Amino acid sequence: MKAAAPSAGGFPLGRALSCTPRPACLQRAGSLELGGGCRAPVQVRVLVINTGGTIGMVEEEQGLAPEANKLVKALKKMPMLHDEVYAKENKHCDCPKFPDNTLVLPLSEQNKRIVYTILELSPLLDSSNMTTDDWAKIARNIEKYYEQYDGFVILHGTDTMAYTASALSFMCENLGKTIILTGSQVPIYELRNDGRANLLGALLIAGQFVIPEVCLYFYHKLYRGNRVTKVDAGSFNAFSSPNLPPLANAEVDITVNWETVWRANTTKKFKVHTNMNRNVGLLRIFPGINAATVKAFLQPPMEGIVLETYGTGNAPNNREDLLDELKKATERKVVILNCTQCLRGSVAAVYATGQTLTSLGVIPGGDMTPEAALAKLSYTLSKSHLSWEEKKEMLSENLRGEMTVVPTGAKISLTDSKFIQAIAKSLNVSCKEELEAIRDALIPSLACAAAKIGDTDALKAIGEMGGNLSCEDYDGRTPLHIASSEGNLQLVEYLLKYGTTVYAKDMFGATPLKYAVKFRHIEVIQLLRETGAHLSSQELENIGTELCSLAANGDVEGLYAWYLAGANLEQTGYDGRTPLQIAEATGHVELLDFLNQLKIKQVMENEHSWEK
Repeated sequence: MKAAAPSAGGFPLGRALSCTPRPACLQRAGSLELGGGCRAPVQVRVLVINTGGTIGMVEEEQGLAPEANKLVKALKKMPMLHDEVYAKENKHCDCPKFPDNTLVLPLSEQNKRIVYTILELSPLLDSSNMTTDDWAKIARNIEKYYEQYDGFVILHGTDTMAYTASALSFMCENLGKTIILTGSQVPIYELRNDGRANLLGALLIAGQFVIPEVCLYFYHKLYRGNRVTKVDAGSFNAFSSPNLPPLANAEVDITVNWETVWRANTTKKFKVHTNMNRNVGLLRIFPGINAATVKAFLQPPMEGIVLETYGTGNAPNNREDLLDELKKATERKVVILNCTQCLRGSVAAVYATGQTLTSLGVIPGGDMTPEAALAKLSYTLSKSHLSWEEKKEMLSENLRGEMTVVPTGAKISLTDSKFIQAIAKSLNVSCKEELEAIRDALIPSLACAAAKIGDTDALKAIGEMGGNLSCEDYDGRTPLHIASSEGNLQLVEYLLKYGTTVYAKDMFGATPLKYAVKFRHIEVIQLLRETGAHLSSQELENIGTELCSLAANGDVEGLYAWYLAGANLEQTGYDGRTPLQIAEATGHVELLDFLNQLKIKQVMENEHSWEK
């Protein structure tokens, strides 16, 4: 017979673990500030994964080659990349997991202190030696440290950087944080190089903006990773994004094109998919190509190819031998994805030579780069639970912003907004750039005000107008911060499905999850956690004292809110005691029962994980 679970302060263990207790009425503070009156710099943590590449190479007898354990020592001597005085005063370099590998940037203009740790993979690689196993290794490291860092920078060689960026964009599912690949054309140790500027720019963007994409930063521009290709072997401006403008430009100011930023529109947690299908390839059509060559290329174990064709997706339609081999391949369920050889433009069945391929079962690849198409093919074919038809359909969908899709619905323009029109008229402006400036100036306040009163329709209108619903007000708060503090579950859910980031920090370093905890909105906490939200390292600093204070007051609900948010209730306070020890000393019976139940649950979970 199953014994009834003991209760603690109105929170039975079964209920605490399976359903949502209704928050009690709380006396709300008049201000949302979590940092008091002192606005200390917001600390941001970035993990730099060093895979190798030219940026860390040295000259050897046989040419440039990566050298292990050299980069950190060199960076510590560069004031622009390491504030040695601040690091010593605050002991940031005493990170137990990466001893001596943690550095800190000088304070940014946005009052943010970016602390970054360098994880050096072994062996370091020339990117020409990069394989799918190395992609998986990078992805697993991102997954392993995902909750410990606010952003990620990957140092990588330029030759295959576009391939890795494309692959990681698909491997990283439900991504909510910024991942940036960068490197250099000249080693960072050289007097004149592009490595310092590229690394600094990548760190500043990864640490100061939540752009939930796998990106590539090079020569003052941030690109979507699956949209780039290397176009120059001897220039610092080595990469191009032919069919999509940069996500951000680092000039006098760093300007982010938020309308272009891809958003996942999901409430699922981040995870990585590392089992990529290797039976894929690239086949480039050229005049007089031999049908026997095509036949040999399409033989098992080949499961899918990217066919690089002329112009808008054209291939010879007077070559029956060639077309016959392509038809036989599709009949064997070999997936063929059609991409143009042109740097710019898209596959479209405009000519008869292009329509012939479509009639054979070849899938149009839109304006994808060959690198993105190959990665997408490898990713899609690895989904063993999908049928062949489902895989083909998936290849036609825009999964990570890798292809341009013509919108089906009419989008509201700025000139459709009577409110914007009225302001524009009073300011005597009419051009698109001025209207956009007005929109960008007003939207943060309007969106946060709409979130405060729970006006979902107003937020929808702002989104349709091209507004960024992850925008920040004067205190750095987003509409999700406001909705979470108000406990508006429906609005929080809408914002999450729209793609609003759960990782944004306000000027006090607080995330939306922290506000939900502060005001005891249990359902909101649970939804945010399901989406992947977690407390940041800054929010967890000195948390033991806060937990012990709640324990001293017998505040079961407050501790429960922190527990749901992922806090460790065994943290010690300033006097070295845990909340459980405080509860024992003060004699709060209900609190003791609750904490003991959680302890039993943790033991059971540990035993279950060992059994697995």
